[in-house]
Amino acid sequence: MKRFIGFITKEFYHIFRDRRSLFILFGMPIAQIMLFGFAITNEINNVDIAILDHSKDATTEEIINKISSSKYFTIKQIITREADIETVFKKGKIKAVLNFEKDFSRNLIKEQKANIQIITDATDPNTANAITSYINAILKNYQQSKNEDIQQPYQIIPQTIMFYNPELKSVFMFVPGVMTIILMLVSAMMTSISITREKELGTMEILLVSPLKPFQVIIGKVVPYIFLSIINAAVIVLLSIFIFKMPVEGSLFLLGAESVLFIVCSLALGILISTIAETQQAAMMISLMGLMLPVILLSGFIFPISSMPTPLQVISNIIPAKWFIIIIKGIMLKGVGMAYIWKETLILVGMTVFFIGLSIKKYKIRLE
Repeated sequence: MKRFIGFITKEFYHIFRDRRSLFILFGMPIAQIMLFGFAITNEINNVDIAILDHSKDATTEEIINKISSSKYFTIKQIITREADIETVFKKGKIKAVLNFEKDFSRNLIKEQKANIQIITDATDPNTANAITSYINAILKNYQQSKNEDIQQPYQIIPQTIMFYNPELKSVFMFVPGVMTIILMLVSAMMTSISITREKELGTMEILLVSPLKPFQVIIGKVVPYIFLSIINAAVIVLLSIFIFKMPVEGSLFLLGAESVLFIVCSLALGILISTIAETQQAAMMISLMGLMLPVILLSGFIFPISSMPTPLQVISNIIPAKWFIIIIKGIMLKGVGMAYIWKETLILVGMTVFFIGLSIKKYKIRLE
C-alpha cells in the first residue's frame, strides 16, 4: 500500500512541476467557459414532438398530418392530459408539444379564430426558437390555403410557452456543453500523455520491473487527475452559477456524482490512448483530433442529433459526451432525478468499465 501511495504522490509532483499541464488543467477551462457564452443558430430536422388534442376533429387532424408530413417533425407520442406534458419533457426525447384547444374546428368556423399552444423544451434555446418558427410557418401556410375560398378569413393563433428556459438564454445550452467538452478533452488529454511521458523519459523500465501490478499503475495514473478534474468541474459550475446565473434545479449531490462518473470515463479513455501511443505528441494528437471533433459535432452540444444523417446518429451513441450532456441538462435545468437518467448513467458506467478493462489488458501485453 505504501508503494501505491508513493506512486500516486509522484504523479502529483509530475503534474505540479509541469506548467503546461497546469495551464491545460486550469487555464483553458476558465478561458473557454468565459468565451462560449454566445448563441449559434441551427437548422432542425426530424424533431420528436408530442400532440395533446382536446378537440379531435377534422381540422386538428389536417394540421397534425401537415406537420407530420414535413421533414422537420416526427410525431412520437399522443398524450391525453396536460399533466403529462412535463413528464414527457423530463424523459428528454420530446422537444415540443402541440396543445389544441377544445372545440378547435367549431371556434375556427364560428369565431374565425382558434388557439394552438406550442410548448417547447427550451433547455436548448436555439432549437426551441427554430421549432417555434417552423411550426408557425406550417400553421401560416395551412391558414393561407384555407382562406383562399372564403370571405371571412380564419385565424389560427399560436401561443408559445418555453419550458425550463423561458428567457431563451443561450448560456443555458452552452454551459453544459462546454463543461462536457472541457472535462472530456482535459481529462483524456492529460492522462493520454502520462504513460507516454514515462516511455520518453526512460522511466518505463522502472515501472516494468516494479512490484506494482498493472491495475495499480493504471489507477495510480488516474487518481491525481480525478482529483484535479473534480476541482475543474466545481470551478465550471461555480462560474456558471455566479457569473451566468445558471440554475441548478436538481440535486447537487447527483450532479457531482454524475460528473465524477464522466471524469473517470474520460480518464479511462485517456489511459487507453496512452497505452497505444508511443510518444507524448502522438498521444496529444490522438486526444485532440480523435476526441475534439466527435465531441463537438456528435454530442448534441451544438447541432441537434436528430437532424443528422442516420449513420451519424448511430455513431453518436458511442460518444460518452452525448450521454453526459443529456444527464447534466436534465439535472441542472429540468431538476430530474435518477429515475429519468438511469439509462444514460448505466451507459457511462459500461463505457468506463470497458475502457479501464481494455487499458489493463493492453498494459499487460506490454509487460510480457
